[in-house]
Amino acid sequence: MTTRRRILKLVGGGVVLAALGGTAFYVANAPSDEARIAWREAGTPAEYRRRFLSYALLAPNPHNRQPWLVRLDGEDSLTLFCDLDRRLPETDPFDRQIVLGCGAFLELLSIAAAREGYAAEITAFPEGDPAPRLDRRAVARVRFAPGAARPDPMFAAIGIRRTNRNTYTERDVAADLLEQLAASGSVHDVMARTTGESGLVAKLRDVTWRGHETESLTPKTMKESIDLMRIGKAEVAQWRDGLVLEGPMMELARMTGMISREALLDPKSEAFRMGLDMYRPKAASARAFVWLVNDHAGRASELNAGRAYARLALKAAELGLAIHPWSQTLQEFPEMRSLYDEVHALIGDGKRVQMLVRVGYADPVIPAPRRGLDAHILGEGQS
Repeated sequence: MTTRRRILKLVGGGVVLAALGGTAFYVANAPSDEARIAWREAGTPAEYRRRFLSYALLAPNPHNRQPWLVRLDGEDSLTLFCDLDRRLPETDPFDRQIVLGCGAFLELLSIAAAREGYAAEITAFPEGDPAPRLDRRAVARVRFAPGAARPDPMFAAIGIRRTNRNTYTERDVAADLLEQLAASGSVHDVMARTTGESGLVAKLRDVTWRGHETESLTPKTMKESIDLMRIGKAEVAQWRDGLVLEGPMMELARMTGMISREALLDPKSEAFRMGLDMYRPKAASARAFVWLVNDHAGRASELNAGRAYARLALKAAELGLAIHPWSQTLQEFPEMRSLYDEVHALIGDGKRVQMLVRVGYADPVIPAPRRGLDAHILGEGQS
């Protein structure tokens, strides 16, 4: 329902547009190009490890936290740590999703190294498994062995991989494409499974939507996401991470007060209802799903699931498919427990479901912001 206050705000926004000129306003408030410079600079560093890392930081990761810190060791190695300030304690209380993001980082690192003939020899959690949460111990150590690897065909998809949160078109995904996705994600002791069968797809659409609602209606988890929202071009350019709300219409909504963190947190507000209404058709539009399972034998299995997801995402990009992880039902905070059990009973087959992803076709999206290589490199003596 359109309220009088909302109409007045839109009228006020129209005055702003008229004053600036529609084209000028659009250009001034288009998505931040500066926040995405890392995508264009990938492959340009002169030092070979930094060159590989410039591709690795383009990896998919939860809430776009980019939780990677790297120490360069000697002449041929590096150590990966988690930036502990970039975890998600409410939605990811055991840091499982953060570890998946680290795994995706390592897979892109390995693929980039292989392009130049280097094998990335990865030792996961060399100082032991941190539990129940990550700590200052290394996530992985990597040694680069020259002349020990062949180029990986997935390298070509690194620059075009996207997470596509748009509403998907009414177009089925062919069985052979789903088979290729499953093959690409069935690596590192992870099994990728897919479905385009209407009955199971309908059940997964329903449970993933209820998971989205549960996360949204749980104050502490919703606040965690809202705190990480970057609203408008200036915030996106400043932070270069998090959940992005940008573009001319979003800027207008911000300027007129229709969108604010306070409003997005208030379940009674129009902004909150609009947020749910915006995602409901997205969930309903899923034409197929893919999910990753393994035995979850310690932290290394989480890292491997992230590596497998990175390969699956690259294959989707190569095939022209849109994908969007919709894994709220896999989160391990108490309010999600019943849905966690439900989705595992539905598709787990006694394994741990590590990722649940909708698949289909959608209008293209631009890449997510990145903080740049220097933000991830530790100085000498740091860890």
